[in-house]
Amino acid sequence: METSVDYRVCSIAQLRSIIGEPGELVPKKVMNTLDEMAIDFISRSPFLVLASSDAQGNLDASPKGGRPGFVIVEDQVTLAIPDRKGNKLIFGLQNILANPHVGVIFIIPGTSETLRVNGTAELTIEPALLNRLTEHGTPPQLAIRVHVHECFFHCAKAFIRSQLWKPESWPAPQKISWGKYFASKIGLSSEAAVKLDAMVEHDYEHNL
Repeated sequence: METSVDYRVCSIAQLRSIIGEPGELVPKKVMNTLDEMAIDFISRSPFLVLASSDAQGNLDASPKGGRPGFVIVEDQVTLAIPDRKGNKLIFGLQNILANPHVGVIFIIPGTSETLRVNGTAELTIEPALLNRLTEHGTPPQLAIRVHVHECFFHCAKAFIRSQLWKPESWPAPQKISWGKYFASKIGLSSEAAVKLDAMVEHDYEHNL
């Protein structure tokens, strides 16, 4: 009888034996406050992904976007991220209420380095802050205030490998039809699916 082999990596020592130790300079890039370079990067970023988890460790990653600088740097240890109208599932917001620990990655199109921020978050409806976060004439419904615990720039290798900023390498764009998607899930008619797609496009154009 063939003996099964367990290929799982189950300890830090085993992991280090595979990956090795970081170079001397690498750990020094991790800061506990936002420096001038980090603040400038955030001011230029139109897109981020916010990772959160609930009290049981179930994870969610939520994209957020806006005009460059849509995230406000209140000070060297505090960020404010607007939360605008969406599908109302509020997975990430509920997570923050249960477990405040979050991770954020900021992206600038055409820039292969990214900025990673880890910390704790809270939800606020502070009027003055929501007013500062107004975009397209509309303030967000609430804001996610992130208290920075660590911050560091991530190297460009993932973007270089993926050729993400090289249009000549891109596959043909894929348009998601929400009508077809829900038709396959809940049995919408083809006519209803077409109407749903039209509603979604109208929402994209007029309800950002």
